[in-house]
Amino acid sequence: MTYVYEFDHSHDGSPAAVTAMLGGKGANIAVMTTELGLPVPPGFTISTEACRTYLAAGWPDGLEDEIRAHMGHVEAAVGRSFCGPGDPLLVSVRSGAPVSMPGMMDTILNLGLNDVTTRALAEASGDAALAAACRSRFESMYRHVVGVPEVPTDPWEQLRGAIEAVFRSWNSDRARSYRSHESIPDDLGTGVTVQTMVFGNWGDDSGSGVVFTRNPANGEQALYGDVMFGAQGEDVVAGTHTPEPIGVLDDRMPAAAAELRRYCDVLELHYADLCDIEFTIERGKLWMLQVRVGKRTPLAALRIAMAMAEDNDFPLSRAEAVQRVAHHLEDPPMMVAERDHRDLPVVTAMGASPGLVSGKIATTPEAVVTMANLGDMVILVRRETSPDDVHGMARAAGILTATGGLASHAAVVARGWGIPAVVGAAAIRVDDETVSIGERRFGVGDVLTIDGDSGEVFEGAVGGAVTIAPEAATLLAWAGELGVEIGGSSEGSATMSASDASTDDGDRPTVDTIVRALLIKGFATTDLLAPAVSTTPPALGPVVEEMASDGLIAESGGMFQLTDEGKALGNQMIVADRDLWGVDRASEALDAFLPLDHRIKVVVTAWQMSEVDGEPVLNDHSDQVYDAAVLADFAMVHRDAAAWLEPLHIELARLADYTSRLVRAASLVAEGDHMFIASPRVDSYHSIWFELHEDLILLAGRTRADEVEAGRA
Repeated sequence: MTYVYEFDHSHDGSPAAVTAMLGGKGANIAVMTTELGLPVPPGFTISTEACRTYLAAGWPDGLEDEIRAHMGHVEAAVGRSFCGPGDPLLVSVRSGAPVSMPGMMDTILNLGLNDVTTRALAEASGDAALAAACRSRFESMYRHVVGVPEVPTDPWEQLRGAIEAVFRSWNSDRARSYRSHESIPDDLGTGVTVQTMVFGNWGDDSGSGVVFTRNPANGEQALYGDVMFGAQGEDVVAGTHTPEPIGVLDDRMPAAAAELRRYCDVLELHYADLCDIEFTIERGKLWMLQVRVGKRTPLAALRIAMAMAEDNDFPLSRAEAVQRVAHHLEDPPMMVAERDHRDLPVVTAMGASPGLVSGKIATTPEAVVTMANLGDMVILVRRETSPDDVHGMARAAGILTATGGLASHAAVVARGWGIPAVVGAAAIRVDDETVSIGERRFGVGDVLTIDGDSGEVFEGAVGGAVTIAPEAATLLAWAGELGVEIGGSSEGSATMSASDASTDDGDRPTVDTIVRALLIKGFATTDLLAPAVSTTPPALGPVVEEMASDGLIAESGGMFQLTDEGKALGNQMIVADRDLWGVDRASEALDAFLPLDHRIKVVVTAWQMSEVDGEPVLNDHSDQVYDAAVLADFAMVHRDAAAWLEPLHIELARLADYTSRLVRAASLVAEGDHMFIASPRVDSYHSIWFELHEDLILLAGRTRADEVEAGRA
């Protein structure tokens, strides 16, 4: 049995088979080295079979000898010794699953440092501070990942400990939860890449970065990403430092920038898709560390697919382009034309989500569902919205609230769903059956028009045209011409199994966890309830059906909610948790939550909105510098939020579920899937954070209305 393969090993199997054997990271590194001839720091990959063997029966026989032999080849290639004197060979140890699991498993950098090699690195670099910083980072990561109080001094012992830790991380709680949610089989195992360290922190002519071959936010055909000079790659992705946009590389290191652009073109053509690349520049030399197909927003997906298919030199056909984005074409993005400006508004507030829409007034989410089922366009008018309203918000054509701002629940959710919304219309008074705007009174069923761009609200229907985004129209036309069926497709939906056998659909959730989740959420589809209880929709379905039969939950508008009996059970659980934790301690936690809550609202709003001439407008994500700054702020506030929340797990263990979900959302954002910042269509960071707030309010024995009245929500 062979467990270890050098990066430049020539593999005979299909790409899928190589990925199953080496993991995604190892397979893609093999492509860069053997097929494309790109500059990759030498190293080797330990197979997923070694991981599976280790988890089942311990350290595989013969693995140690293979690792030492391949390390000898690396030493010969770079002219340095892993444990010997002189300029030391240091390595990174990274996980790499067959199916991408961003942020779920472990990595260690600068492995091989001890007192002797740290002095040698200082001499070789001429920078004692650099050597000390690398040593500090290595020891901190090693202690955290391997779980030991002291780092071994023997580099070989360090390496084995790191490899075993990566193997074990396959079964970490966060990795298992992620696989459960994504329906990834548990029997795949992870590959381990051991790669020569190159140092982006080796002076002013060094740096590290992450680059997408096109803008993953808007699809623009231009490099998009971050670079940090005098920094290691972990600094770029950790959110602890503010990087610079990739364009500055042209000014600082034009030769490296030109080389990077060439390699990006090569990789994009090879994968026929948007690529997400990590690179390091050491003393002016560019090294390509890893590559994968990049995440992108729905609008970017449409634009990228169309642009690639229209490029005669690009290896993507029109049929392939349509199939790639078919799931986005089921409900294509819309664009609003100019409205008739002769009408005068009855009130003007804040345009929170763009779009012009007319509809009948409904003042409760249940009324929205009923009216929408009859085919009506409906405007949901509320004093404010909360999770209890989401089933109606999802069916509304537009949303109008009397309170709240651009960071309010209504604003964020509306923007995430693409629903026109006007918020903060203080002149509005909402009763059960009427809406008063100044001296005017409107009844349920009367027609209003809202303009989510200008914030204006009009009586009756106001003219204006709505059309689908031009890229969607083009792709739909191609689908019709080519006979490509729209629906049922999904990017990245394929999974694989090491045993090629059917796998469990996920852990069966308990009734208690579902009751707790619905008590906080108010309403949820199975797709959104499943990640909140660490399972999959197929595993959730039978339990939900049983709970419905037992009278604990009911369905409304395609969403589930607790019945009165279910709410009573949920409230009993909250009281038990409050007694366990202590109302004073819960209140202290809620108070400490509020400053972080403010920061997260600022970041989420900044991501969805920007300013033009001092006016808030929808962020079209065309300003890379602006977006990079917001994403850096997001990463920093996530770091602080996770650090604040972690000690609370000891006091109330179930709060750890929020940390796991937040970490997953933040990891997906870092990978480029920006839906997970605030989209209500997925288990996004904002959605999870809002639920945590609701939970803390209940645990402290308060109500959201009280918190709003006190200016704390």
